[in-house]
Amino acid sequence: MFGTAFGGPGPLLILLLALAIEAVFGDWLDRILPDPARLAVRFCNAADARLNRAGRGDTDRMVRGALVVLALVLMAAGTGLAVEWIGSFGRGWLLELLVLLCGLRGRAAWTRVRAVRRALETGGVSAGQEAVQGLTRRHAYGLDEHGVARAAVEAAARAFDRKLVAPVFAYALLGVPGLLVWTAMDGADAALGSPGVRHRRFGSTAATLDDALNALPARLAALLLALAAPFVSAKGGGAFRALARDARKHPSLNMGWPIAAMAGALGLSLGGPHRDGGVVITEPWIGDGRARVTPADIGRALALYAVAALILVGLVALLLWGVAGI
Repeated sequence: MFGTAFGGPGPLLILLLALAIEAVFGDWLDRILPDPARLAVRFCNAADARLNRAGRGDTDRMVRGALVVLALVLMAAGTGLAVEWIGSFGRGWLLELLVLLCGLRGRAAWTRVRAVRRALETGGVSAGQEAVQGLTRRHAYGLDEHGVARAAVEAAARAFDRKLVAPVFAYALLGVPGLLVWTAMDGADAALGSPGVRHRRFGSTAATLDDALNALPARLAALLLALAAPFVSAKGGGAFRALARDARKHPSLNMGWPIAAMAGALGLSLGGPHRDGGVVITEPWIGDGRARVTPADIGRALALYAVAALILVGLVALLLWGVAGI
């Protein structure tokens, strides 16, 4: 794990290096490096437009959606195996590092949430609604100031899991193929996993596989957020209570875990009913604190995110030390 037979660094050392680079230069890298999840979204959107037509039956739609996911997984895994093969020779490990930096988007996601706070503070509700619309599946323009802030805090919890913990977990467990399969399914779920009649069948395989792949990372993310809580909030112990009480209330199989940890750690209530057009969507509250979330609470959520990320880096370093004996 420390070095390869050809003298290059091993996977854990590459991972630690990538985490350090991404933490410092992640915003800049997000602008110049391709995002595998976004590429997967484009692939799935094209397949959706071509294969998921209204006149097809439910079974036909489900089979076609499953084939799209299978093709995406095979392409991602095959690319990952090719990258690892190249990485086993000489300086080929630099390609593996580059691909890892493509898959890690924790700093970029953190910055997007911070932009919502700044928009609320400088431009008010309308600016906050515009800033948050790409971070939530809720109807952003139906949210008031507190609703925008709640959506941003929830987005921070989701991003910590999906853009940082899950890719780290996938790479540590299965190398570059695991990383690219995860990022591909992250994109597939974003494109096809949304609730609604159109994707109820066509996107069912994407949503189910995404839930399976994210089951352990989501719970690890929740644990890391709970462990980080005492460093950020006087209500640190509330994270574990919220996890025990509310993690399974969320409509998503996995997202309730990091969101509950975030809510409990900060003494907030997240989730709850919201308006989509003229319809009120009823969702349970997660956490038993304040529902009137403010821009300052977004800042506290970002601080919790950063401390939990440091703990994650520490765990990778400990794992490297334990495996390599350095």
